[in-house]
Amino acid sequence: MKLLFAWRYFKSKKKTNAINIIAWISVVAIAVGTAAIIIVLSVFNGFEDLVKSLYADFYADVRIAPVRGKIIHLSSQQIARIKKIEGIDGISLIAEENALLVNGEYQTIVYIKGVDEKYTSVNNIGKHIIRGNFLLGTLSAPMLVAGVGIENAAGLDVEKGISPVTLYLPNRKTTSLTSIDALNSYNVTPSGTFLVQQEFDDKYVFTNLPFLKYMLDMNPDEYSAAEIKVNKNINTGTVTKSLQQLLGNDYSVQTRYEQNQSLLSIMMAEKWWTYAILLLILIVSAFNMIGSLTMLVLEKQKDIAVLKAMGAGDRLVQQIFLTEGWLLALIGGASGIILATLFCIAQVQFKLVKLGNGTFLIDYYPVKMMLSDYILAIVTVAFISLLAAWMPARKAGKQFYSLKS
Repeated sequence: MKLLFAWRYFKSKKKTNAINIIAWISVVAIAVGTAAIIIVLSVFNGFEDLVKSLYADFYADVRIAPVRGKIIHLSSQQIARIKKIEGIDGISLIAEENALLVNGEYQTIVYIKGVDEKYTSVNNIGKHIIRGNFLLGTLSAPMLVAGVGIENAAGLDVEKGISPVTLYLPNRKTTSLTSIDALNSYNVTPSGTFLVQQEFDDKYVFTNLPFLKYMLDMNPDEYSAAEIKVNKNINTGTVTKSLQQLLGNDYSVQTRYEQNQSLLSIMMAEKWWTYAILLLILIVSAFNMIGSLTMLVLEKQKDIAVLKAMGAGDRLVQQIFLTEGWLLALIGGASGIILATLFCIAQVQFKLVKLGNGTFLIDYYPVKMMLSDYILAIVTVAFISLLAAWMPARKAGKQFYSLKS
């Protein structure tokens, strides 16, 4: 009965045409707000997945690093015990340090990682090589794989077989930073260039582990870190707990996302701040619904008086106009969901909305639809619509109307 009255009030022609206009404006506003929430959150999901995939290619599943200082000690016995932990598919040992790369008149600061032959098995950096090859050379003939930003800054050209460049690293045995032996230097040959994202491309270069350990005067059991690949069927958190128990509190054991917690926190904050802005837009649009229902209550005074004369209570009258508000929200929300879904599907299939001027890894806005976003949009619209409809509905139920009015 409540729905019947609400539907008749919605589709019937009002004496005051403005009521129809305001009602449809509120429906359109709710539809646009609902669609905006789903589309924007889906775009954020797409970017989040893109960033996570890039980090997955550069960072290993788990990283072991020192809690203090730059050096960890891992004996062959410890490494053997690490390999026996359930879920570990591979381990790569790493040395890393800041360095100066000089090529004639060009020079730039880099962060160099010396990695062993198993490094490409714990991440996917190899698939991001755009020029040359992922060749790291040997102790006596080291090679260098650089990010595209480093390649440009240092004037490298791996395709033309450019002559070796000079790498300067801090001397751990020096007694004075200003002395002539404060830096160790060695010629290295560029062999490849990778392109992942600017954060990595402008910072990192790779070489082989024995060479970098020799340059840094590191002992056989000394490393900067160890990176581990975890079986996809095993929970990473379980592996990190096992590693922490094995190694003790002097070692920091972090998952891929714990290593980049600040970035993920910023991304989530941006996502929810954007949702908050869209929520404010929906709240503003709810005033249209309040206005529409208030005017409808005024127009239907005689109907309300008749209903009350026939024995209808305040509660029934309230529920009729509350249902009218729900009806406006349902039509607007359903339309918004349909529009958002069609847009997201079209964006996935046809890449309709492009990104910038083509300087990004992809040239379109990535989209990933998630059920949780739809549920959030539905709950948000339902809650705001309930609040917007409650005040006019309450007024309709509480006020006394005469059949003569």
